[in-house]
Amino acid sequence: MSANLSGALRLTFLGTGDSAQTPAYGCDCLACERARQNEAYRRRPCSALLEAGGQRYLIDSGLVDLAERFPAGSLDGILQTHYHADHAQGLLPLRWGEGAPLPVFGPPDAEGFADLYQHHGPLDFSRPFKAFERRALGKPGQHFFVTAIPLTHSKITFGYLIESGDQKLAYLTDTIGLPDESATFLQPFRLDALILDCAYPPQLDRPRNHNDLTRALTDVRALNPVKTFLTHISHHLDVWLERHPLPNDFSSAITFARDGMVVEC
Repeated sequence: MSANLSGALRLTFLGTGDSAQTPAYGCDCLACERARQNEAYRRRPCSALLEAGGQRYLIDSGLVDLAERFPAGSLDGILQTHYHADHAQGLLPLRWGEGAPLPVFGPPDAEGFADLYQHHGPLDFSRPFKAFERRALGKPGQHFFVTAIPLTHSKITFGYLIESGDQKLAYLTDTIGLPDESATFLQPFRLDALILDCAYPPQLDRPRNHNDLTRALTDVRALNPVKTFLTHISHHLDVWLERHPLPNDFSSAITFARDGMVVEC
């Protein structure tokens, strides 16, 4: 499944679900029953594979089968948005492996997740990002740039602005709205693709940790990207979407991402 914007950045959604995933344990809603019957409707832990400048980076590591999906030597590093379990649990078995160090870049979270820092094995946590820090990743002449974007969540969390040549992509999950400083920083960029947290249907009250659709659309209006792909989607939102279309002014520019979907720009 591909949403092709043609170019130097390629992002594959490995998971587009929230922490419950879809199907959710014990739930018999329309979305969960559909996902049990058809693999295409499953939503695994929110994560992606970024390919740019001849490099391959995971964005988050919540999938528990990372060793099978990505054998040693097949990744250049991992970009962690934060260290909640559904975004970091896949690192637990990797740290008992062997071989060359695998860089894990993320926010400067002193607690991290479980005892990963204490028993890190080949995982290298030594170079966390600072807020709004911009780094060149990759080989000379093939590098791309990554900037850490602070987000609003219950644990210190960064999204990432990724630039390769003239192409710009922002991956912003988990968040409830955008901090003013982050929105102001991103607005001058004409994003070719925005990947944005959208866990819930429209809510009357402000959700605790993740965007509902109303707040996600507010962020889209503020950043005005060429294309938007919503992720971190709950089974509750999937059920709501069966009965409610997007507003007409958004329907052609916004895609609700699916596991396996590819974005190129």
